[in-house]
Amino acid sequence: MSLQPPEPRRLLVAITGASGALYGLRLLQVLSRSPGIETHGVVSDAGWLTLRHELGTGPEALRPLVHTLHEAAQIGAGPASGSFRCESMVVAPCSMRTLAAIAHGLSDNLITRAADVMLKERRRLVLMTRETPLHLGHLRNMVSATEMGAIVCPPMPAFYLRPQTLDDIVDASVARVLDLLNVPHTLSERWEGLQSTDSLMQPGTRNL
Repeated sequence: MSLQPPEPRRLLVAITGASGALYGLRLLQVLSRSPGIETHGVVSDAGWLTLRHELGTGPEALRPLVHTLHEAAQIGAGPASGSFRCESMVVAPCSMRTLAAIAHGLSDNLITRAADVMLKERRRLVLMTRETPLHLGHLRNMVSATEMGAIVCPPMPAFYLRPQTLDDIVDASVARVLDLLNVPHTLSERWEGLQSTDSLMQPGTRNL
């Protein structure tokens, strides 16, 4: 009796209109090279505007990276149903508008509906929220999303890794998301602790 090959892990990546479209594109690039992963993508109308403005690119750059590129208005697509076996979803970047819709259960497009499905099915939902400064409504929406089971994961530069390029900074944040998805990668070095020669503390001094 022949053994059936294991089904691929199905992941969904959404790109919304917040600044930082490169995070979503870079995540798709890495996932496209990860064995055993079936990546689906969806981009909001504002997300396409940001991709054009920040990266000068559009659907032609994303289609080769995904199994299926869904339309945000296609509310009847597979990811809109809990029976569509999608293991995890990442919104990269996640605008405050999308965060608010997710936090309040407003499933008005495929992105927010798919996110609602992830929450109701108790699956992993990662939101790379992008905005600064934050007002109280933003913070409350982050709390609400977290209470429902989402992981709010703003892209934060890890300067202790001593990044040399913009790609280094982007890769460090994408690496954190890949860790949350349990996807192996070599994007960024892992912190192993300070070595004695790196310590800023000298004997008899205080860290002020």
